[in-house]
Amino acid sequence: MEQNELGFVEKVVSLNRVAKVVKGGRRFSFSALVVVGDGKGSVGYGLGKAQEVPEALRKATERARRSMILVPLLDGTLPYAVQGNFGAGKVMLKPASRGTGIIAGGAVRAVMEAAGVRDVLTKAIGTNNPHNVLRAAVAGLAALRSADKVSEVRGKELETPRK
Repeated sequence: MEQNELGFVEKVVSLNRVAKVVKGGRRFSFSALVVVGDGKGSVGYGLGKAQEVPEALRKATERARRSMILVPLLDGTLPYAVQGNFGAGKVMLKPASRGTGIIAGGAVRAVMEAAGVRDVLTKAIGTNNPHNVLRAAVAGLAALRSADKVSEVRGKELETPRK
């Protein structure tokens, strides 16, 4: 996990070397899957492909910054449980009590850390392909709505809890 000069957290989820066999031998190119977030509820992902690793990473981070979404957080966790789907990848995301930490693996952990989620329980179901798992996790986060957004849509007043 590294923080760049703009205050964004960048995490490389996967770096893949791809070989194309041509008449003279093998031609290598690289694909990079990167997650970018501000640690305060914004997160995005990007895929970059190039002949060299640094160029693939640069393209991926650029695309990730352009695809950022806003995630409603509630005291460092999610407001409610949600499931994200993409292709064969399913990711279950559940809010957790303070001090639990990020219980997640690989691509989902990168997304949660970049988004600024501190306590969450997750489970990737169906596939372990980082591309599909990452996109399913982001789809789940994109489906979340905050209480004030829901009350606005329903035309109801948001109640404060009684003590």
